[in-house]
Formats: sequence, structure tokens, C-alpha cells
Amino acid sequence: MLRKALLAAAASERIRGLLTTAPAANAVVSRYVAGESIQDALAVARALRSDGLLVSLDYLGEDTTDAQRAAATAAQYVHLLGRLADEGLSEGGAVEVSVKPTAIGLRLSPAGPGVPGERIAAEHLERIAVAAREAGTTVTVDAEDHLTTDATLRIATGLRARRRSDGSGSVGSVVQAALRRTEADVRELAAPGVRVRLCKGAYAEPLAEAFTARHDIDRSFARCLRTLMAGPGYPMIATHDPRLIAITRSLGLGRSPDSFEYQMLYGVRPDEQRRLAESGARVRVYVPYGGDWYRYLVRRLAERPANLALFLRSLGSSS
Repeated sequence: MLRKALLAAAASERIRGLLTTAPAANAVVSRYVAGESIQDALAVARALRSDGLLVSLDYLGEDTTDAQRAAATAAQYVHLLGRLADEGLSEGGAVEVSVKPTAIGLRLSPAGPGVPGERIAAEHLERIAVAAREAGTTVTVDAEDHLTTDATLRIATGLRARRRSDGSGSVGSVVQAALRRTEADVRELAAPGVRVRLCKGAYAEPLAEAFTARHDIDRSFARCLRTLMAGPGYPMIATHDPRLIAITRSLGLGRSPDSFEYQMLYGVRPDEQRRLAESGARVRVYVPYGGDWYRYLVRRLAERPANLALFLRSLGSSS
């Protein structure tokens, strides 16, 4: 019930206004968000790389309904990739970027396949992919709510097909174990050269579309995990769950250590991130930055009650 309430709060403009103006909010946000600027993102990326960790940078924002803002978000990513290349951070995919399709225009006209919103998002993502290729790194196309799944997978699949011939860096897809459709999607995506990030999912979804009980989501995750780890692609296993990490480690015994990676969120279990990296595993930290942090943070609170307690204590100390 708490998770459902928090996910509902992520869509509330009234609650958003209260929390984003609370004096204590910034102190808590900084634990999970690198900062608002590219400089902040670069500083965190440098620190994580010095600890032997890989990085995926996400410029926060979603559900854009303004074409100019969508274009500005794409331009931000192109500029970010240029800066990463200048600093030598992107070489070999050490620091890549993650992009939400609704941040670059997917919802501008959501009437169906091939309509302007999907086309605009695909065009912006292609520009970002070209910049990533030039920087020597990769792009991962983030998953959002179930209404965007078909379009998001079409965009990523089409881009992989178009960029393959010119040596572009690979374009990854994200799937959410909470969605009932994901096992079938994983079977299609588990192909040579395809990077797939498997996560549990952080959106409030209808029962017809998604598992809602935690144990059902975990079982779905484990089934999808086995498919990916048995396949010829590049699995990116995004979880902080010790049980699922242990399963991944066991399934990875038959694979080369550089043929898959673990992924974790910035600010969540940093000691475990470093422990895994020190054991020889590839570990990538998902690092968001930018001013539009509210919905991202609320989803993190929904995932971990301890985070919520910390946030509420911080708010109380400011009154």
C-alpha cells in the first residue's frame, strides 16, 4: 500500500510543489542525484570511475509535451557526450547515457505507431546515438510506463538496425520484470550484440498489465534473468536485491566476466557496488542529474522504505 501511495504521489503536482520547496529536500536529493548541471554529472562520473565503476548518466525529465523542450533535452545529451569525450570518460563505453523517450518527444502526439511523437523521439535519439558513437560510447533507451513500451522498443530496435551498418555504438533497451509482457520481450531481445537492462520496474501499472505483488515481480525477474544470461546478448542486470545478485553470479559462472554487467542506482548500496567491482565484476552506476528530480526521487522512496524514513526525518528537521 505504501508503494502504491508513493507512486501515486509521483504524479501529484500539489505534493511535488510542497516537497521541491522544502529546505531539507536538497540535502536528501543530493544522495541520489548528481546535481543540476553537466559539471555536476561529470564530477560524479569522474569519482565513480576512479573507484573502478562504470556509469550511465540520465538527464532528468519525462512526459515532455513541448517540442522545443524535447529538442533542448536532445541537445543537452549531445553536449554531454561531447564533454565526456573531451575528458576521456566515454572511451570504451565506460560512461554512457540513458534516455527516456518521453523526454525527447514521444508524447507529443501519442495517437499510434509512426505518428509525429514517435518519429520525433526516434530522430532525436538517432542524433544522440551518433554523438555517442563519436564519443566511443553507447546509449540505453529507458523504459517508462506500459503505454510507451511498444513505441520505445520499436524506436530502439529500428535504431539498432539502422546504425549497425555504420559501426555505431550499440543501443540498449530496458525491460521491466513487473510487466506481464516482459518475458516474451526478453526472448526477442536476447540476440547477439543486443544490450538489455533488466530492472524490476518503478511505475504504477494496472493489474491487467503488471504483477503487483513483490514475490511475483521477483519471480518474473528471475525467469527473465535466466533467459538473458543463457542468451548471446549483453545482459545488464539492474537490481540491489542480494538474492537476485546471487542468482546472477551463479548464472554468470558460464560466461566471460566482460559479457554482462550489474547495474545499481547512485546512492543505493554504494559499498556493494564497490565490493562487486573489486571482485572483478563489471558494475555500472545509474546517475541522474538535472533539476527535474521529483518523480525520480519518489520512485526511489517507493522502492526502499528506509529511504522514505530518511527523507521524512530530514523534512522534519527543517521545520
